[in-house]
Amino acid sequence: MMPARRFSAILKNTLMYVGLIIFLLPFLLVILNSFKTTQHFIENPIAWPKNFSFSNYIDAFQKMNFMQGFINSLVITVFGVLLIILFSAMTGYLFVRFKWKVNKVLFFMMLAAMTVPFQVIMIPLVMLYGNLGLLDSKTVLIFMYMGFGIPLGVFMFHGFIKGISYELEESSFIDGCTRPRTFFQIVLPLLKPIIVTLAVLDVLWIWNDYLLPSLVLLSPGNRTLPLSTYAFFSTYTVDYGPLMAALVMTIIPVLILYIILQDHVIKGITEGAIK
Repeated sequence: MMPARRFSAILKNTLMYVGLIIFLLPFLLVILNSFKTTQHFIENPIAWPKNFSFSNYIDAFQKMNFMQGFINSLVITVFGVLLIILFSAMTGYLFVRFKWKVNKVLFFMMLAAMTVPFQVIMIPLVMLYGNLGLLDSKTVLIFMYMGFGIPLGVFMFHGFIKGISYELEESSFIDGCTRPRTFFQIVLPLLKPIIVTLAVLDVLWIWNDYLLPSLVLLSPGNRTLPLSTYAFFSTYTVDYGPLMAALVMTIIPVLILYIILQDHVIKGITEGAIK
């Protein structure tokens, strides 16, 4: 008779693999359907492709203006993530090292802001910026991402910085180092695990975001990759084959980044929780 411990381990592994298959199935279907014609996709979305032709990818690359969308997404994502990390780290450091009463109030206000759904404020936000003539600008979109992303960043950095010994900073002060220099040369390098974690989370969020860019970026030349899929929708039909290929090409860059940095993400989350 099989021991209970071994049976429990087999059952857990089986459930994990079943969950993995369920999780990956939609992604695998998108890849398979990217090699089908639109007619074949409509007839049977779960059927195996008749032939693995890259014509959909070529068509999607040209029709969606892939390089323009890629550059727009890259600029918005890189600058948005860098600014979120920089200001979040500085604000978290300020809240931890300076015991001002107002810091506690501001910190809890930021935590409260994380609970407000974006859908609640999106219409007033767009109306406000529209009346000021500030829409259709990548700079304004990056500024909005900072507003929505910094509260989470401050929360993560706040918990991590509390675990860093203040004696390190005192030693640098004794050597004549200023506080800004201490932060950038002593404290910031110690924040690498949480920086990588936050960077990956924000890249996944900003790169794949559709709703906020669709409200802000109006002209075709400013569209990000998710918005570039507009090209495959017409009034009465959808070109599903190239659309699936476009989705795969949009996912690949951020998927590669996550695979490279996944160990750092797990390490950052673990260390942040322990600290």
